[in-house]
Amino acid sequence: MLIRRVAVTLLAVLAACGKGEKPAAAGHDAAKSGIRVALLTPGPISDQAWNGGAYAGLMRIKDSLGAQVSHVQTKSPQDFDENFRQYGSQGYDLVFGHGFEFQEAAARVAKDFPKTIYVTTSGHTVAANLAGMDFAFEEGAYLAGMVAASVSKSGILGCIGGTELPPVKASFKAFELGAKSVNPKAQVLTGYIGNWEDVSAGKEQALAYIARGADVLFQNADAAGLGIIQAARERKVFAVGANADQNGVAPETIIGSVVIDLPHALLTVAREVQEKHFTPRVISLGLKDEVVRWTVNPKLANAVPANITKSVDSVRALLRSGSMHLPVGATSDSSR
Repeated sequence: MLIRRVAVTLLAVLAACGKGEKPAAAGHDAAKSGIRVALLTPGPISDQAWNGGAYAGLMRIKDSLGAQVSHVQTKSPQDFDENFRQYGSQGYDLVFGHGFEFQEAAARVAKDFPKTIYVTTSGHTVAANLAGMDFAFEEGAYLAGMVAASVSKSGILGCIGGTELPPVKASFKAFELGAKSVNPKAQVLTGYIGNWEDVSAGKEQALAYIARGADVLFQNADAAGLGIIQAARERKVFAVGANADQNGVAPETIIGSVVIDLPHALLTVAREVQEKHFTPRVISLGLKDEVVRWTVNPKLANAVPANITKSVDSVRALLRSGSMHLPVGATSDSSR
């Protein structure tokens, strides 16, 4: 749930399917393709996180299933309906709207194109040809909070998001619960940039939290998160990666990443559609499915106390087995 760098081929696709442009097919020739699959992302696939992971999923669908694929980066909510309709009118078999925010548009459009299956990631809306994918990102965030509290010297942690979507709030709440399970006196500063792409704004918010004593920053801000990581690196504090394995982005700074294996998740859905046994539903995926995971940066593993590593392994096992459930306040929504 992964892209860690943008290859030349990806840049070529971006040029062809640029921000807000009309849907255009990419990949296999139509005559050779299997199913036709499209992806709408709310931000650039160069973010090395949420959007990049979904695009990696689209490429895996293309390579594994011989699908004809297309991608569009939307500029605004008004683009959601337009692009969903474009793909429906073009007869695409499967269209992913990548994010909680795509649900309402998908519900409006899906009924007009019954032969196209629409899926929203982090969505919970279900209809005859509409499904949602629910990632238990909060489970990984809880484990990240445990580790963050254990390596913090100040006891002050920071959570910075793009916009205040319910799923993002849920992940931050889980992070705080995990931190306080290790250090009940831990203080968690939480704020939102107001968008997902402003790297400078992300860095500015991060520097403000560092000035207030935060020495571990958990970011869920897509491209803007790269600015947060940059600030952490410059001020020599820890950061936590989100949505993709970002450990390699700043290996001396990122203590670990809460990963969603988006390529595996999207391919699983596409394969069901190709084999014609897809059933509209909320598809719930988490630690137990190994779609969500907490991945410690091996270069900084020694910074985590041994007893905490053991505790994290124990809690992970409990969450996987269903023996432990996070409070409703932390799990009312999935990760975006």
